[in-house]
Amino acid sequence: MTSTESAAAKPQLITPTFVLAWVANFCQFLVFYLSVTTMALYAVESFGASDTVGGFASSAFVLGATCMRVFSGWLVDRVGHKKAALTSLVFVTVVAVAYFFAQNVAVLIIVRFLHGTGYALTSTALMAVAQSVIPHERRAEGTGYFALGTTLATAFGPALGLFLANNIGYNTLFAVALGANVVSLVLALVLRYPAEVSAEKPAFTLRNAVHPNVVPIGLFMLLVGIAYSGVVTYLNAYARKEDLVTGAGLFFIGYAVTMLIMRFVLGRIQDHKGDNAVMYLGLASFIIALLLMGFPTNDVMLVVAGACTGLGFGTLSPACQAIS
Repeated sequence: MTSTESAAAKPQLITPTFVLAWVANFCQFLVFYLSVTTMALYAVESFGASDTVGGFASSAFVLGATCMRVFSGWLVDRVGHKKAALTSLVFVTVVAVAYFFAQNVAVLIIVRFLHGTGYALTSTALMAVAQSVIPHERRAEGTGYFALGTTLATAFGPALGLFLANNIGYNTLFAVALGANVVSLVLALVLRYPAEVSAEKPAFTLRNAVHPNVVPIGLFMLLVGIAYSGVVTYLNAYARKEDLVTGAGLFFIGYAVTMLIMRFVLGRIQDHKGDNAVMYLGLASFIIALLLMGFPTNDVMLVVAGACTGLGFGTLSPACQAIS
């Protein structure tokens, strides 16, 4: 077989449905990273909250998302990809407006929690749409390409959020987040959803929501995510304290550049060489990143830590999704 025949026989990965779902998902992650790196400081500066309460105002989003994750997969299967995506996107767009009217830290925490629940359902529905059009034999590769949206959002979201918060104002930041949600909603309206097989819709049970075989890799990713959550929540305040604001601004650029380069090869390696080949690399890189962040002496160290985080957490996240 010639190389041309081989390429022709290779199942198509990049389709209009995949691309539109990718862009809509990118917008959702952009909103997440716009806010998660700025909300702690926003709560402290705007409402006089303590660092602990400010951190909770930021992480309330993740708490809401975590609670919804238990039900999101079942809900998407129950109501269908299209209804789940459109309903949740309308919800997060409405919640995005509520940020302008949160006049105290308690209301802000509620808004953050509700935003997280809607985000969890939205991202689950969009991921389900993308996975439904990824050829099985290119599963890890396709999941990796889809995760590039997360990677790019990780680069642009925090940098843009910090720029807007520090130079223009939080209301502009909220307006940009609202705009990104509107873009996601418009794309979801024109997205061509794959036909879903009609089947009996089971009632919710914990076993249906959490498959026993996925629990070990899920617990592993929980521990990795706990470590990463501390980075995205407190990096801005930490960098200000250590006088490393420039390094913090470039941290996520280093993350994204590294992940963008490696994403084109790691998915293929996982498909052909197995999961361990990328899991060990990702875990070792993330450990190195955390050590560098723990003892930074200059901006360059933070940028290198960002690159190692991209190779670490940025590798582990899509790899674990493919494994599950």
